[in-house]
Amino acid sequence: MFVHVVKSKIHRVKVTGADLNYIGSITIDEDLMDAANIIEGEKVQIVNNNNGERLETYAIPGPRNSGEITLNGAAARKVAKGDVLILITYAMMDIEKAKDFKPKLLFPNEENNLLT
Repeated sequence: MFVHVVKSKIHRVKVTGADLNYIGSITIDEDLMDAANIIEGEKVQIVNNNNGERLETYAIPGPRNSGEITLNGAAARKVAKGDVLILITYAMMDIEKAKDFKPKLLFPNEENNLLT
């Protein structure tokens, strides 16, 4: 049997931008992506702590050490600059492996989204 488990989580980052005219995705500082083991194109669930919105899109890397968290395309309508988000990715794995799996959990600096 396979189960979905949390693979990685970036907890409480602030939205730095929203670009309605971009083709879609969430731009995430590449340092955060690396630390959370998120790859380009990976599906990301986004939870907006400010308004309760939950949505899914895919990750694209932003400039390193920039703290960038930008929602692109239609998802830009679901956030405002400064909103606090939780970003979550999931993996499917055998239930026995899942029992021992430890996700990557990040708690960046809430003021600038950087790993300090």
